[in-house]
Amino acid sequence: MSEKWTTANIPDQHGRVAVVTGANTGLGYETAKALAERGASVVLAVRDVAKGERAAAGMTGDVTVQALDLTSLDSVRTAAAALRSRFDRLDLLINNAGVMYTPKQTTQDGFELQFGTNHLGHFALTGLLLDLMLPVPGSRVVTVSSTGHRIRAAIHFDDLQWERSYSRVGAYGQSKLANLMFTYELQRRLAAHGTTAAHGTTAAHGATAALAAHPGMSSTELARNTPAALRLPLTWLTPLITQPPAMGALPTLRAATDPSALGGQYYGPSGRNEIKGHPRLVTSSPQSHEVPVQQRLWTVSEALTGVKFPVAQSQPTSPATAR
Repeated sequence: MSEKWTTANIPDQHGRVAVVTGANTGLGYETAKALAERGASVVLAVRDVAKGERAAAGMTGDVTVQALDLTSLDSVRTAAAALRSRFDRLDLLINNAGVMYTPKQTTQDGFELQFGTNHLGHFALTGLLLDLMLPVPGSRVVTVSSTGHRIRAAIHFDDLQWERSYSRVGAYGQSKLANLMFTYELQRRLAAHGTTAAHGTTAAHGATAALAAHPGMSSTELARNTPAALRLPLTWLTPLITQPPAMGALPTLRAATDPSALGGQYYGPSGRNEIKGHPRLVTSSPQSHEVPVQQRLWTVSEALTGVKFPVAQSQPTSPATAR
């Protein structure tokens, strides 16, 4: 696999439909732009429609906008219904939108903001759209995680919404760990459903596959809530340790389009500590592969969102198999 993978490696996307959340700026914008340039019909699923329209105007190709507020399950259901009325198939769902290090806040449904937006909103959206993907050869769900899934990260089942105490960093870590656990459990469910092989068959040749990616450190608006104690040092370091959004989007694009990609794989930058560089396969924390925790999180997520997936629970497997 080439370590210098770029947008030039994206296969022709004509005839494919892609939904990208949070696509009006940053990583989502660059992801959507690259897919549209390669011929995909791209939907920018964004909270602010006016900003989405301005973003679409800066792209070449078939680009439309769909209102989606991941902090509201009503909005997620409305957006899913609108997409289902417009399309009878979906090839790519890129769960990209997210918030990071926010002060303690809740979503419209009362969930902790980072967990509710980054995980539960995307969990619900995926479940509501997945049956549009299951019959489509080469369809993929790509969820954007972060190296933050290793930092003060755990799934706090005794206090998922951080009601007893709150840590910006811990809550972000929980949400990004949840993104990976969701991906791995979804992939096993897809394999059990018979839509794609668990191992050894490329995502391009199965029907639907679940993959994850992370951007390393990219200079985007996501970092606007970084705690003050970290902001000043990072101001000096930013030019040295970050890469532009177009580079940060490459792991997502590779997970979404590389014909050799396998379901359950995780892509990130190839550089030291996965901070920046061209995309390659990377590994996630041992904790992210804990199958019983993945399955418990799935059950809790279905209960919290009220969304049931059209794929049955996977059978428990050993951590080595789950990887």
